[in-house]
Amino acid sequence: MDQQSGSEHNTEKAHAFFQRGQEVAAKGNFDYAINMYIEGLRCEPDDLKHGHLPLRELALLRQQRQGKKPSMVERMKYSGGKTPLEQMLNAEYLLAKAPEHISYAQAMLKAAYTGGFVNTTVWLADLLFSANNASNRPSVNAYILLKDAYASIGQFEKAIIACKKASELKHGDGSLDDEYKRLSAEYTMARGKYDQEGDFTKAIKDRDKQRIIQASDGVVKSDDFRQSLINDARKNLSMKPGSQQNILNLAKVLADTEVDPLENEAISLLLDDYADRNDFEFKKRADEIKINQVKRHLRHAKRASNENPKDLQAAQQAETLQKQLIQTELEHWQKTTEHYPTDLQAKYEYGLRLLNAGRHDEAIPLFQQAQRDPRRKIAAITKIGICFFKKDWLSDAQELFLRAIEEYEIKDDAIAKDLQYNLGLCYEKQGDAQKAVDIYRRIAQIDFGYRDVSKRIDALRNASQENQ
Repeated sequence: MDQQSGSEHNTEKAHAFFQRGQEVAAKGNFDYAINMYIEGLRCEPDDLKHGHLPLRELALLRQQRQGKKPSMVERMKYSGGKTPLEQMLNAEYLLAKAPEHISYAQAMLKAAYTGGFVNTTVWLADLLFSANNASNRPSVNAYILLKDAYASIGQFEKAIIACKKASELKHGDGSLDDEYKRLSAEYTMARGKYDQEGDFTKAIKDRDKQRIIQASDGVVKSDDFRQSLINDARKNLSMKPGSQQNILNLAKVLADTEVDPLENEAISLLLDDYADRNDFEFKKRADEIKINQVKRHLRHAKRASNENPKDLQAAQQAETLQKQLIQTELEHWQKTTEHYPTDLQAKYEYGLRLLNAGRHDEAIPLFQQAQRDPRRKIAAITKIGICFFKKDWLSDAQELFLRAIEEYEIKDDAIAKDLQYNLGLCYEKQGDAQKAVDIYRRIAQIDFGYRDVSKRIDALRNASQENQ
């Protein structure tokens, strides 16, 4: 199915709506912001970064500030739709006003995978999966929907887990048992690459090829197009110098060039307006540009140092930039949490920076709050465990890693291996070599090259033999 059916697919127009939504949300006008994000997604329906994700964050913030749920009139108006796109956006509108309402999420997911919006399907399926797992009364229908959604995008392992959970809730359903067998066979074929030339795989290849072509076209046109955007933005700002939207637009197109003088101009523009209006959104955006700039410089310095290990100046520059990045990000996320005290993403991000800086006691409360967000629950629990591990609170760290392992559904992906590895480190540091070896062995059986598990197994076994 054509993913762009019913969509204007106008990136520039979509981003204008998204920027407007972000601007009015920062002022607390959440309902108008929801409308702006929905209109932006009408143009770019599969835009996670600028559309779905910030809208979800907005919905959670609105809920925390006691925002009203959709009225009867709204529920009738935004029920269903003629096309998958319309159905998805109508459901997303209702979900934004009632973010805990599982039936809205279900309707949105069904429309997303029916319409072929792959990025949205992956994100929303994972979100719904976590929410349904955490529910005191998980929905059978939600698991069945998740089974179909995951299967439609080729994530058969997750489809199998969803099918199994549905079967556990609906005992004796032969159709689910048959579906479990079919999905298991599909998963085996996919892993064995027996169906490389099948219709699904071919469709994925064709889609990816088309994306590469489109991206290449964009690169060819990018320089002239960006300059025209800058010229237009400068003209608009000169006509309306006090317009916040014009300032934000010019700052964005300047920053998108990734050219230092233009980025610095964007930063100065935003900070000057912040000084005039005391609107933190301008300070926030200026900091984000600065962080991206430092990250780019750091990548270049590291590359130069790796290519020429004798270049001491490049190594020194990389070290200086790394320290600058740590400090800049710490200050940025600290200020963000102060201005947006209910923003769980900001708390998680600030916690990460504190953890990396070795400030574990400050990081722990932030991760404890961040785990209320279903999307970050496992990651937040894991980070709390790491903080306890760094503090030598090994029993507490062990309990948290075990809890995360139990709650995390997938058993052999990168997150699962990382959880097991952390648990193994706990056992090893506690002196329980046998339990540590058992954990590392399980990882090695799935991925022998994962980190240093093979070396740890050998070292622990050799130490055990020497002590005998």
